[in-house]
Amino acid sequence: MGPSGAGKSTLLNILTGFDRDMWKGQIEYIGREGKHTWQEYRKQSCYIQQDDRLHPLFNVVEAMWMAVNLKIGSSLSKKAKGMLIDDVLENLDLMKTKNTKCSQLSGGQKKRLSIALELVDNPPVMFLDEPTTGLDALSSYQCISLLKSLAKAGRTIVCTIHQPSAAIYEMFDNVYLLADGRCMYDGATKDTVAYFASIGLQCPKYHNPADYMIEVVSCEYGDYTDQLIKVADTAKGSWRSTTKTEEQSNDHRRNVDKATVLVQMPSEMDKFFVLVQRCITQLYRDWTMTHLKIGLHLFVGILLGLLFTDSGSNGSKTLNNMGFLLVTSVYLCYTSMMPAVLKFPSELQTLKKERFNNWYRLRTYYAATIVCTLPMQMVFAVAYSSPSYFLSHQPMDVNRFVMFMVVAILTTMNADSFGTLVGTLMNPINGTFCAAIIVCGMLALAGFLALFAHMPIALYYLSYLSYLKYSMHGFVHAMYGFNREKLDCYRNYCHYRMPEMIMTEFSMLEGRYWMDIVLLLCNYFVFRFAAYFTLKRKLSAA
Repeated sequence: MGPSGAGKSTLLNILTGFDRDMWKGQIEYIGREGKHTWQEYRKQSCYIQQDDRLHPLFNVVEAMWMAVNLKIGSSLSKKAKGMLIDDVLENLDLMKTKNTKCSQLSGGQKKRLSIALELVDNPPVMFLDEPTTGLDALSSYQCISLLKSLAKAGRTIVCTIHQPSAAIYEMFDNVYLLADGRCMYDGATKDTVAYFASIGLQCPKYHNPADYMIEVVSCEYGDYTDQLIKVADTAKGSWRSTTKTEEQSNDHRRNVDKATVLVQMPSEMDKFFVLVQRCITQLYRDWTMTHLKIGLHLFVGILLGLLFTDSGSNGSKTLNNMGFLLVTSVYLCYTSMMPAVLKFPSELQTLKKERFNNWYRLRTYYAATIVCTLPMQMVFAVAYSSPSYFLSHQPMDVNRFVMFMVVAILTTMNADSFGTLVGTLMNPINGTFCAAIIVCGMLALAGFLALFAHMPIALYYLSYLSYLKYSMHGFVHAMYGFNREKLDCYRNYCHYRMPEMIMTEFSMLEGRYWMDIVLLLCNYFVFRFAAYFTLKRKLSAA
């Protein structure tokens, strides 16, 4: 406990190992069988932060099932899992909200659900950072009462709190008072008045001891900081009380050992399928992620197809068609890249919480995200390309249509992976700006706005870093390469009636379609691998 800025959350982050890079030194985790490693300690504890990071599109029981499947797996039958979920929800008074979406829960209900999600695998130690933040007096009392009942059941509950009421303060067994990062008191809550009286600080009668302690360390009655620090260092927890009997402690240990034997963590492959199912459900329920985007891609495809009508077969409109191919590359790039830039920053805190509390490993989550994202990128590419291809009168050839689709799909895949990389490197504001600027540079080096033959040699070689160059190359070769016949001409003279003339004019003879495909795939894998490591680094620094 302590005033704002006393270091409560910082201390909790250090004790849990949540921010392991923010301090120097060594923490020893000592259990019944001696010292434990940090990884072993993590498996025995969970950390519930101030913000309730829940998935808004799922209801309470669905969120519980996901937590059970990720933490317990197949070590229990489906019926046993259902009984476990009902038991936890009953104990936390959430049975009435089983079918309520997480986004519609009250503040107190969200806090209880956050606790319920971590209780399914029965962790012996629970850390909570400001569990009463944002709650009214009644909800705060109910929340602390719940934690008190969990502590009586044998768990160790450690939480930070700012300034509790007298009724809430009495529920705690021990308090560690902080001010300016230093310990002012370490002992039982029932002894606080006597402790402060022993050093000449008398708490007024009928005054909340918690309020009085905060007032003292805030120097409202004078600066007693040095004196309190010295006395606290001398006492060394001698005012601390023990609330459990040895028999209760042994019973709890036996229950924990029994639970450890019965419950076995699922494999990462099992967790992968659970995460894939969760991701698919989110995509299906979030109409802005799927239905709206598919509709807009169809609309824009029809619009551009009508705008560039007859440009694919009319030799007098060849330059228009080259513009259509460039617009297609840029459109598919931007519409796939920008959502990807914002995706991981919006999920970062939820991902860090679930990963830290042993729900899954980062590589499992990342692989599940890729598996769910790829089909959607393909659908978006097909939704745009199909109407625009036929309405613009591109070659009615199955092979060319398939080649066009392959390039379109690879363009969206590259844009999505590149956006993910930028999103894991920068914050959303800087990421959207920088990503847009980089794409503009790639567009300028794609070979249409500035011909390769007219580029300075340095910029020509720089163009090999632009995946839009390979996208544009691929589209041009799909439409005009592979010995395409002469185009129709409705004028006396069409300069670009011969496909070979187009390829020569735009310096694309040296490129080959399949080489463009290989390079687009290489770009995709490089972006994906780089994004994984930057995301891992960002999680460590978040």
